[in-house]
Amino acid sequence: MATDLMDRLKILADGAKYDVSCSSSGSSRANSNGGVGSAASTGICHTWTSDGRCVSLLKILMTNACIYDCAYCVNRRSNDTPRVALSPAEVAELTIGFYRRNCIEGLFLSTGVVRSPDYTMELLIQGVRTLREEYCFNGYIHLKLVPGADPLLVQQAGRWADRVSVNLELPTSASLQLLAPDKSRDAVVQPMRQVNRLITINRAERKQSRKVPRFAPAGQSTQLIVGASGESDRQIVILSEQLYQRLDLKRVYYSAFIPVNQDTRLPARPVATLKREHRLYQADWLLRYYGFSADELLDEARPNLDSELDPKTGWALRHIELFPVEINRVSYEELLRVPGVGVLSAQRIIRARRQGHLGLDDLIRLGVVMKRARYFVTARGRSLEATTLDSSSLRSRLIDRTTILKPQQLSLDFSSTADDEIRSLITGEL
Repeated sequence: MATDLMDRLKILADGAKYDVSCSSSGSSRANSNGGVGSAASTGICHTWTSDGRCVSLLKILMTNACIYDCAYCVNRRSNDTPRVALSPAEVAELTIGFYRRNCIEGLFLSTGVVRSPDYTMELLIQGVRTLREEYCFNGYIHLKLVPGADPLLVQQAGRWADRVSVNLELPTSASLQLLAPDKSRDAVVQPMRQVNRLITINRAERKQSRKVPRFAPAGQSTQLIVGASGESDRQIVILSEQLYQRLDLKRVYYSAFIPVNQDTRLPARPVATLKREHRLYQADWLLRYYGFSADELLDEARPNLDSELDPKTGWALRHIELFPVEINRVSYEELLRVPGVGVLSAQRIIRARRQGHLGLDDLIRLGVVMKRARYFVTARGRSLEATTLDSSSLRSRLIDRTTILKPQQLSLDFSSTADDEIRSLITGEL
């Protein structure tokens, strides 16, 4: 590769690092005769998987030039930074070159907006279409949609990409108007609605004929910046719940605000945004897999998540009258509400108790995190706690037992001795 190309690639990869919504699941684009790559049904993510495997995407911008001047963005128009770009042909060539060297398994392509949303979207589509048609690339492609682009271009994007996304960035129209005045909320939400409608139509058509080409088979996602504006966690969680229910999003990603620009509209010193991001991901997990609603997790009296306890433990302490539960009798849905019992361990409990009543020792073997669950369950009428504790005393004990994470190599051993906070970070088990 020419030095100039590598220099541009370095700048564009660095400019893309603030977009965290780059993982996927649900795509099943198979290889074809003469083609290369495939998007496995287990998904591709730019991270470590739970079995210790690292799978990766080429994550780049097509250009870091932009006509917009968003206060929070490192690529905004008013920043004095070198502006570079890749042509659609160069994007395709780079992707296939890295793939053939076994460096990547797919592409995550975003961009700044140049000239107009339509012009920029056409460039993006041309790049991924070249990959699909000229290089017969069947690997995973995640393509960013440009707010304000023509609906026909959005439709074309879903034809060539496995997943598409458009970032909401900010939770409310007021914040968007303050920090990104060149953008409108309707321009951001409209393509999300269109993608949801087209995916629904495509699913119905494929039930009639499997020959119908897939449209964005891995669905769509979005990203919210946490801490750049004054919204509460409750506002963010309610918005995420609405996006899952109304637009069938696969994921909402939360990105802790990082001050990269000097701007009076932005907070000078963000407070604990990484911790807040982590708690929002935990709340998000509860919405998607544990049957919780936003109103159960947060209300007007408690608009923000507890920084010291995970949101499920916080809910349990507010409803201490529901506990302890007898592990051999409660339903699967009730098990999911027990702190320390995750989706996998709840499923194991349901299967194991068909063979006989479970004891407390069995719960450890089935993956229950007893550091938390010990206060909320009984097994065969027995409890690990001799006395019943009130919410205040129990909260103190749970906080005392919380392990402070220190910089270290993360272990992928999820045995009962593994740190339950690390386990939660990687697997989402609560």
